Amino acid sequence: MPEHGGNLDLAMQRFGGDARDWIDLSTGINRKPYPVGELPETVWRALPSRSAIEALHRAAREAYGTTAAILATNGAQAAIQWLPHLAPPGRSRILGPTYNEYAAVFSASGWDVREVSDLEALAGADIAVLANPNNPDGKRYEPSRLLALLSRVGRLVVDESFADAAPELSLAPAAGKQGLLILRSFGKFFGLAGLRLGFVAGAETDIAALSAMAGPWPVSGPAIAIGERALSDREWAKTTSARLVRDSQRLDREVTKLGWTLVGGTLLFRLYETGNAIRAQERLARAQVWSRVFPDQNGWLRLGLPGNEAEWARLSAALTG
Repeated sequence: MPEHGGNLDLAMQRFGGDARDWIDLSTGINRKPYPVGELPETVWRALPSRSAIEALHRAAREAYGTTAAILATNGAQAAIQWLPHLAPPGRSRILGPTYNEYAAVFSASGWDVREVSDLEALAGADIAVLANPNNPDGKRYEPSRLLALLSRVGRLVVDESFADAAPELSLAPAAGKQGLLILRSFGKFFGLAGLRLGFVAGAETDIAALSAMAGPWPVSGPAIAIGERALSDREWAKTTSARLVRDSQRLDREVTKLGWTLVGGTLLFRLYETGNAIRAQERLARAQVWSRVFPDQNGWLRLGLPGNEAEWARLSAALTG
């Protein structure tokens, strides 16, 4: 299985404690989540209705600024799993370094997979994949550059899982164009990753094919109710984006005392060059603060943002202790 953040089992095995003791900053998940509130009992008892799913789709279209066909999925990961089955196996080109599940799912489905380091090298692919902003380095691409690539690939998949706080990067308004697929994660920005909700927007033919793969109930009743409520709460989104700007700057200031340098990041995580990421991770882990390292980049350490002042104090103490 490809390595991911959020692997607290490994942290506890190596450094002790249980999940309640740890601050998990190894992911890019907002640690100050959307307030779910009360849910109608029916969302637990009844199968999700078509009208409820369509209401969720309308809320997602409005939040993401698109009129394209859209499909709610069991997290963005579900859509990633289906992508290789949209066409016969061919050439998949992935702009890296990035989320490592893309290479894994295409390889498992018999595709010729190659990770490339330049946007232009995606040209000629049957399916080209990139993230905007990118994970883990936060690299950003102007939408016009991506649209210019669309005619040079069979399909262009743009993973916008970290774009909620950077709407100017989103190609969702253009998602109806043939061959363009936009993936969105709900759980990261709204801090509800356990809900397992995501979306894919694109041309009607591709969304119809993905919908057939998903089956009649692609997401749960609670996910539908919470997703529609949260996506419609634009004031919360605006306030949260402003807070994340402040907090990402605060985290950058915190690590300067150790001489770490910023490689990049988004408003939900930061990536630092530490010189020795394993040693940096262990330093934080002794204070039960978990981070993400990358086997092929010895100095890179990724940190999410603390969710409250108590977590900020623990992180600061771990950095200076």
